Amino acid sequence: MENQNVYAKPVTLKNILKFAIPTIAMTVFMSFYTMVDGLFVSNLIGTEALSAINLTAPIIQLVTAISTMLATGGSAIIMKKMGEQKEAEAKEDFTFLILVNVFVGIVMCALGYLAMDTVFARINLSANVEGYCVQYLRYYLFFTVPILLMNNFTLYMIASEKATLSLICSVAGGILNMVLDYVFIACFHMGIGGAAIATGVGYSVTAVVGLFVFSQKKSLLHFKKPVFRLKVLVNAATNGCSEMATALVTGIVTMMFNWTMLHYVGEDGVAAVTIIMYVLMFASSLYTGYSYGVAPMISFYNGEQTYSKLRKLIAISLNVIAVISIVTVVASSSLTKPLVSVFARPDNPVYDLAVTGNRICTAALLFIGFNIFASGMFTALSNGIVSAVLAFSRSFVFMLITMLVLPLFLGVTGIWLATPIAELMALILSVFMFLKYRKRYGY
Repeated sequence: MENQNVYAKPVTLKNILKFAIPTIAMTVFMSFYTMVDGLFVSNLIGTEALSAINLTAPIIQLVTAISTMLATGGSAIIMKKMGEQKEAEAKEDFTFLILVNVFVGIVMCALGYLAMDTVFARINLSANVEGYCVQYLRYYLFFTVPILLMNNFTLYMIASEKATLSLICSVAGGILNMVLDYVFIACFHMGIGGAAIATGVGYSVTAVVGLFVFSQKKSLLHFKKPVFRLKVLVNAATNGCSEMATALVTGIVTMMFNWTMLHYVGEDGVAAVTIIMYVLMFASSLYTGYSYGVAPMISFYNGEQTYSKLRKLIAISLNVIAVISIVTVVASSSLTKPLVSVFARPDNPVYDLAVTGNRICTAALLFIGFNIFASGMFTALSNGIVSAVLAFSRSFVFMLITMLVLPLFLGVTGIWLATPIAELMALILSVFMFLKYRKRYGY
């Protein structure tokens, strides 16, 4: 089989990058989806609408959290079974988990429509910003099922040796998103709702292509008559719970940032936070893409019990993450003003806030990559508990501590410092877990 030949190749930097570069490019391009919305919205509508996109993010992350859990956890389980030569069972589980995701999408979409008006009414927002929030989310939720399928098919294309196809889908979807953003907002004057529709249509490209690809029996993974295995569902949920926890607590932390900024600065502060998050999201996508790319290899070698390959893969990966970390810190620091000016003009009060915040938050990029890789590595090794501990501590516990304490003493500067300090604390925990489980997994 093609997949066996690929996984049988020697573990070298060249072969790893062949596997990972398409996924890195894919995740970087996927990060453009939200950034493009922000770019068009801030320049064609205003920074109030930009704030609204950030304020809707927690609800969107909540809607997609369960799907993210099943996609990452299920991918690791299925690829481990492939390594164990249980191919028919792996395909049955793959189809079953996709169907579960469709059901989850329908339920979460309905709950989102029921809750959104109440949620935004309880936040102390201006009428304009509240209206933008409701309008954006109303259109975005319509695409819930295609977006969840996109999350799943992206990972399964990577695992099926179709990372390049996944990249093509992401690029095509991103370009479509950009074009439709301009058409819907600038030409048809559909406002922030047009931005939401453009994003949904862009995401749908991968969903549609995935349905076609995985219907073909020649694909390494393809749809087969599903078999309901409760154990598989539980294991996928347990193994992927770290990713769900990350999605959930990221939403909670985003709300904390928004509320704190509303308290100290007002809605301009929320817009500044949004810009900083775009910069961090873009840089983090490099690490996420690399982790997604090597995860199937980690799972396969773990199932195959070829520990020499696993050791070499992880050692090379840590060096790659270190290089990316240094490059992103230097780039973000030196390009702060040009990056911020894309979203806010220098005469806008949001501009100075965002410039100051980005210069401080950039330090977090030294640690984020290692933390993302550590959590992804334990998920790929089917140790969802350790992965969840790392993800939950990093995204919630440490962020909660720093967000509550630092602003009391340092004001707005403390808000910006919260992320770098929390990531440093998470790095210490990641190193501890990495060393603790080294002998068990043979890396």
